[in-house]
Amino acid sequence: MAIDTDLDLVISRRLRVPRTLLWTAWTEPAHLKQWWCPKPWTTEVLGFDLVPGGSFHTLMRGPDGETSDNPGSFLEIVPLSRIVWTSALVTKWRPAAEPWMPFTAFVTLEDEGQDTRYVATVLHKDKATRDQHEEMGFFDGWGTCIDQLEVFAASLR
Repeated sequence: MAIDTDLDLVISRRLRVPRTLLWTAWTEPAHLKQWWCPKPWTTEVLGFDLVPGGSFHTLMRGPDGETSDNPGSFLEIVPLSRIVWTSALVTKWRPAAEPWMPFTAFVTLEDEGQDTRYVATVLHKDKATRDQHEEMGFFDGWGTCIDQLEVFAASLR
């Protein structure tokens, strides 16, 4: 995939956890809710059907009563290697009513020695939306979640 720096945000990290454990932490809803959003926020998994066109719906709750409802749909699943989802569609490829920020996200996992190269790439429709997502704290927020994922996946050993 070619990256367009005007439209895409990318985080690439070497995680000190085997790919199989990261995949397990990512693909089991009971595990996903343990690391999905930066603490002290919590995640409720409202829909999780890990197939193309399947629901990927999380509800995040903040410590002061804030909520962030995130319905979406999986687009592609390559076991142990790639998960692609979007906020622009919901279950069974139906267009989302009003996504708060339409994007498509690719998460890839590749072996790097005994560790895993974890890459999250988020595609936006235009530069303004990309810039808004970055200004909202994309790198801190997604980076924190990746840190939490690494710690949680390591606990599955």
